[in-house]
Amino acid sequence: MRTLIRDCSLSALVAGFIATVISYAGPLVIIFQAAKAADMPQDVLSSWVWAISIGSGVLGIVLSLRYKVPIVIAWSAPGSALLVAMLPGVGLGEVVGAYLVASLVVLLVGLSGAFDRIIRRLPAAISAAMLAGILFRFGTGLFVSLKEQPWLVLAMIVTYLVFKRLLPRYAVLAVLVMGVAIAVAAGELRSEALVIALATPVWISPAFDWQVVFNIAFPLVMVALTGQFVPGIAVLRNDGYATPASPLISASAVGSLLLAPFGCHGLNLAAITAAICTGRESHEDPARRYVAGVAGGVFYLLLGLFGATLVSLFSAFPQALIAALAGLALLTAIATALSGAMAVPQDREAALITFLVTASGMSFLGLSAAFWGLLFGIVAHLLSSARLPERVADAEEQPAR
Repeated sequence: MRTLIRDCSLSALVAGFIATVISYAGPLVIIFQAAKAADMPQDVLSSWVWAISIGSGVLGIVLSLRYKVPIVIAWSAPGSALLVAMLPGVGLGEVVGAYLVASLVVLLVGLSGAFDRIIRRLPAAISAAMLAGILFRFGTGLFVSLKEQPWLVLAMIVTYLVFKRLLPRYAVLAVLVMGVAIAVAAGELRSEALVIALATPVWISPAFDWQVVFNIAFPLVMVALTGQFVPGIAVLRNDGYATPASPLISASAVGSLLLAPFGCHGLNLAAITAAICTGRESHEDPARRYVAGVAGGVFYLLLGLFGATLVSLFSAFPQALIAALAGLALLTAIATALSGAMAVPQDREAALITFLVTASGMSFLGLSAAFWGLLFGIVAHLLSSARLPERVADAEEQPAR
C-alpha cells in the first residue's frame, strides 16, 4: 500500500478513469442490445452488468499489483455482439452452461501455455473475417437508425469523425455526450425509467445443450483468443511490458468461470482502453503506470455496484441513440477485422467465405452462422493451401499449347 501511494499520480488516476468510462460508453451498449434481443428481465441484466464490472475490477486491481503492469480487464465487445444473434430463443440456463464451457476451454489454453501455438496455427485472416461478420450488423445498424432520428444520428456521426481526427481516444465518449445532450434537449430521454439502486446478483443454474455449446461457446472462445487476448498482449508488448500471457489468460478464465452463473459471458484483456493506461499519457515512467490499472479496477467496482442504475440509464435512451452509439463504437474494430481478413492474398477467398457466411446470419442443423463461417473458412483454407500431386502441379506449370 505504501508503494502504491508513493507511485500514485493524477495522470494515472485520470487514465484509469477515462479507460473505464469509455468501456461503459461503448461496449456496454452492445450488452443492452443483446439483452433486449433476448427479452431478458431487468434483474438478470443488472446482474450481468454487476458480474462483468466486478470481475473486471477485481482482476484489474489484483493483476496490476501482482505484476506492477497496467493490466486492464474488460468484457469482450465482439463477444457481446455475437450474443445479440445467439441469445434469442435460448434458455438462460443453457446460456450459462455455454459460458462455463467457453471459460473452461480458455482456462485450459492458459494453463497449458498453448496460446501462442494455437494463434500460429489458426489463419489470422479466417478469425478476422469471422469477427468482421459478427460485427457487420452493427455497422449497418448505424445507418439504418438514420431513418428513425436523422438529426440525432447525423450529429453523432459528425462528432465521431471530428474527434477521431483531433482526439481519437475520446471519440466514443464525445459521441455519447453529444447523443445524450441532443436527446435531453429534444425531450426524448425517458426520465421516468431512471432509478437509483444497487445491483443485486441473480444466480442462474447452468444447463448444458450441445447445440447451444457449439453455437455460443466455440465462437466465444475464438473471439476471446483472437479478438481480445492477441491485441491485448500486443498492446502490452508495444509499450515494453513482457508480462507472460498464460497467467493473464488463466486468471481471466477463472474470473469468468466464477461469475458465469451471474451472467458474465467472459472477461478478457482489454486492448483499446488498455492503450490509454499503458502509454505516456498515464505516466512518463513505465514502472509507475500500473497505478492506472489499479485505478481503472476501482472505478469498475464502483460502477458495478450501481449496475441497476446503469441499466435504467441506458433504458431511458432512445433506441436510435443506442444503435448509433454501438455502431460508431465498433467502427474501428470492423475496419481492423476487415483489413486483417484481406491482408494475406492466398487466404482472401477463404476469408471472404468466412465473412459472408457469418454476416448472413444463416443457421443450419441448429448451429449458428459464426460456427459455420469459421468451419467453411478453415475448410476453404485447407483446400486452397493443400499441395497438389506432382503430376497435376507439373501439368499446370507447362504453358498451354
